[in-house]
Amino acid sequence: MSAHELAATVQRVLDDAGIEWEQGARAEEVVATLPGEKKLRTVVSLVCSEAGVSVSAFVIRNPDENHVEVYRYLLRRNLRLPGLAYSVDAAGDVFVTGRLPTASVDAESLDRLLGVVLTAADEPFNELLVLGFLTSMRKEWEWRVSRGESLRNLEAFRHLLARPGDPPREA
Repeated sequence: MSAHELAATVQRVLDDAGIEWEQGARAEEVVATLPGEKKLRTVVSLVCSEAGVSVSAFVIRNPDENHVEVYRYLLRRNLRLPGLAYSVDAAGDVFVTGRLPTASVDAESLDRLLGVVLTAADEPFNELLVLGFLTSMRKEWEWRVSRGESLRNLEAFRHLLARPGDPPREA
């Protein structure tokens, strides 16, 4: 199957599943947006070639702190990722990456692949934020409280960030 035919198959599967996508910047690249729960959305690059589909999705930026703990956490999770793995780029940003051979590309395998990508990016998101960005989150919380700003995007971390006298939970 040619890269063009493979890209058409990926696009058809995404359309059938109601997943938002657009043409990527590279030849035969399809960029899909998957809705999440902890992470609002995960953008997935699917690059098609005669060899198959390469997948890459951004998870988090380079952690501010506790790099060893963040990477240890991700390496342990790698053991449970069928066909995918966490990786780090030159800037230290974390991605989940993998490949699907051409012979394996069909609606069922693409659905399974995208499900694993979404789980890998979304499920550990809050834990990764706590491990890699807790100091920044504390500063953000304190700044928001001091200015009377909304705490909505930090509510999931209230138990780690709030101090006596902070405003009650937002509705």
